[in-house]
Amino acid sequence: MPEPIERGPPAAVNEARMLALNNAHAEQTSLLDAARLRQMLEMAFRVATVGALDAFLIAFDQDAAYASPNFLWLRARHDRFVYVDRIVTAPEARGRGLAAGLYGDLFEAAADAGHDRVLCEVNLLPPNPGSDAFHARMGFTEIGRATTADGAKTVRYLERLLRASG
Repeated sequence: MPEPIERGPPAAVNEARMLALNNAHAEQTSLLDAARLRQMLEMAFRVATVGALDAFLIAFDQDAAYASPNFLWLRARHDRFVYVDRIVTAPEARGRGLAAGLYGDLFEAAADAGHDRVLCEVNLLPPNPGSDAFHARMGFTEIGRATTADGAKTVRYLERLLRASG
């Protein structure tokens, strides 16, 4: 049986645990401080968590006032979408299908809101083979690449097409 996914206003999120979990994976996600995390939570299309923050997802739609280079690259190429900015599972909670459950929840919410695609990026440099394999299993395909962070990172932009239901 899948673990329950919690959704709700940002105040319901354990921000300290989310910040710690995010920053433990900063090479993949990017380092945040508490104020930046709070901003992100307030503008998100979807914030979802599992357990005592065993895993979390933050996603934006195309209208978010979000200035990340990856989001802006995608927004320049697509009129309407949901963008997964970060999805993180605590090491001790891996292998339980939590990230897949968070994505399933997001796909449903995005389709219900009339979106036909979910977009994200995965690091190519530094490599993130676990995330590459996971996103391939979830049905994502590559739609572009870019080098960011003054050449320190190369990312693959990925897309998962949905059947919008409304």
